[in-house]
Amino acid sequence: MLKIVITLLSALIANLLISAIAIADIYKFVDRTGLIHYTDQPKNKQYKRIITTPLSRTLPTLSSYTPTIHRFSSANKKRFSDLIEQAAYRHQVDPKLVHAVIQTESAYNSTAISSAGAVGLMQLMPDTAKRFGVYDRNDPDQNVDGGTRYLKHLIGLFEPNLDLAVAAYNAGENAVMKYNNSIPPYPETQNYVKQVLALYNR
Repeated sequence: MLKIVITLLSALIANLLISAIAIADIYKFVDRTGLIHYTDQPKNKQYKRIITTPLSRTLPTLSSYTPTIHRFSSANKKRFSDLIEQAAYRHQVDPKLVHAVIQTESAYNSTAISSAGAVGLMQLMPDTAKRFGVYDRNDPDQNVDGGTRYLKHLIGLFEPNLDLAVAAYNAGENAVMKYNNSIPPYPETQNYVKQVLALYNR
């Protein structure tokens, strides 16, 4: 009888741990129409993990996420607002645009890590970080400063087309140039631009 109870308890604990791990990670799937789906409970292998969150900082369930409005911690937004304002002022970028990019990229989660290896609030890749003077991508100050510098660079590069700058932040400036200075025909990038600009213009 004791053995049965121990076995049942072990199974229960295992299920709880699995549930905790599922909640801690965020998965993303782009369907054929370009619609982006987010979940913490992927139903198939088409969903790719984009954010790994430490269990001590689990995010709320994502079942009510929509493609254009990302749920985020208002406490985190408030916590990083001054930092964002300062970086925006320093590099002469509209702070609303920086906020829109951060909300779309990481939902204000400074520990976000994508499956591709992008890190932090502005989801910087190693090469981009190095290019814009970021030595520690995990440091929110450096991350936001480097990401805002990169955004400023792209705005200047594709001026006056803000949509191209935003597309380049997602797909890379070379991808935008490859398609004759137009938004690349990648559903994820096209939806990314719509999301960022929708947040920016709210």
